[in-house]
Amino acid sequence: MPLDTTLRLLAKASGMSAADIATAIPRAGVATVSAWLKGEKLPGREQLDALARAFGVPAGALLAELASTFDPARTQGEHDLLAAYRALDTRQQGALLEVARSMAGQRKRAAPIPGAGTKKRTVKRRSAG
Repeated sequence: MPLDTTLRLLAKASGMSAADIATAIPRAGVATVSAWLKGEKLPGREQLDALARAFGVPAGALLAELASTFDPARTQGEHDLLAAYRALDTRQQGALLEVARSMAGQRKRAAPIPGAGTKKRTVKRRSAG
């Protein structure tokens, strides 16, 4: 779940408005908190710690989601796939994994082996004579 969604759910569950949250967070005004809740900005480390304290949750719960968004090896497609996977029920997740594993296996078999299927040409040189 994206950080902004998590923050909105926590705010709703705790009955806190953006103004209430801003009061509990150092160097964060209502506009900044509203931007976090809309996903337009991300809080800094100190602010994340303060958010966790304000909502009574472990900071790791907020940091884990934030860290996944910064994974440089993860493409947008991977983020989209993970979000779609999480929206499925357990049976659908299992079916999707089976299809993905099957496709990955086919791709490995279908990938050409470097150098296979290519013939080297031998160039004969005529001797000068």
